[in-house]
Amino acid sequence: MNVTNFLKHHYRHFNAAALIDAAEGYNKHLAEGGKMMITLAGAMSTAEMGIQLAELIRQDKVQIISCTGANLEEDIFNLVAHDFYERVPNYRDLTPADEQALLERHMNRVTDTCIPEEEAMRRLEHSVLKFWEKADKAGERYFPHEFFYQILKSGELEQYYQIDPKDSWMLAAAEKNLPIICPGWEDSTLGNIFAGHVISGDIKNVHTVRTGIEYMIYLADWYTQQATEESKVGFFQIGGGIAGDFPICVVPMLHQDLGRTSVPLWGYFCQISDSTTSYGSYSGAVPNEKITWGKLGQDTPKFIIESDATIVAPLVFAMVLGQ
Repeated sequence: MNVTNFLKHHYRHFNAAALIDAAEGYNKHLAEGGKMMITLAGAMSTAEMGIQLAELIRQDKVQIISCTGANLEEDIFNLVAHDFYERVPNYRDLTPADEQALLERHMNRVTDTCIPEEEAMRRLEHSVLKFWEKADKAGERYFPHEFFYQILKSGELEQYYQIDPKDSWMLAAAEKNLPIICPGWEDSTLGNIFAGHVISGDIKNVHTVRTGIEYMIYLADWYTQQATEESKVGFFQIGGGIAGDFPICVVPMLHQDLGRTSVPLWGYFCQISDSTTSYGSYSGAVPNEKITWGKLGQDTPKFIIESDATIVAPLVFAMVLGQ
């Protein structure tokens, strides 16, 4: 029995049924000529979601991605330093002294997984700094994801690859030159490192890396060109936070601030979230709240799966991939 048949047989009620409905809605949206945005919050790249996301990219089942700076860089960290990562299954039992010991070994913990600073972060810094400096001296400016595309396409990291390259979603995205939105990139390890190099004077122009406002302008242009009544853009949100909140606002901005009222609303919406029903948080807001902000319509297919994204998203993606 394949994954899809297993799910359809056993996943019949509650969040399990919502998973089936969301996956079938995703497939229906694509079958009707729609496009899809996937948003990545949290540490989904460290969770190695790239294994399936890369295949979705290759099969043209996602047309644009919005992610945090952490997810952008952590896929590449995993690509070049996977063998140096350490799992800590008993992370709930760690004492402050245990955590200090990890720090002293330069092992940065994300739940049950430690990212090695030297082999991952500093290795990537060594490469990206050369590209930052080159652009800075030439008076050129690029988005964070464009710098990573340049590095990956240059091949200079290939000597360090420690996973099958087909399991890196950033490599798959670079090969297709997939549009990426990375709001709040400053809130990432490489963002902090970039700030340090600006302070030290290695980078002269802080705007050598293009900004979040420019990402919104970039997204507005992309959405205006891509979203039509015949080919609406769907929104598949993994987690909450800025990765989802930032890009979904492009529609009310286009309508209310630019008067482009002919641009359609998002044509599909699904969120996988472990947030409780909202007490003021956007991450826990039910989809209908987005109607009041002009993001979704009353007839937009809407799904919410209240569960662990690292469990749920691979299952949805398996159904979308026909596995």
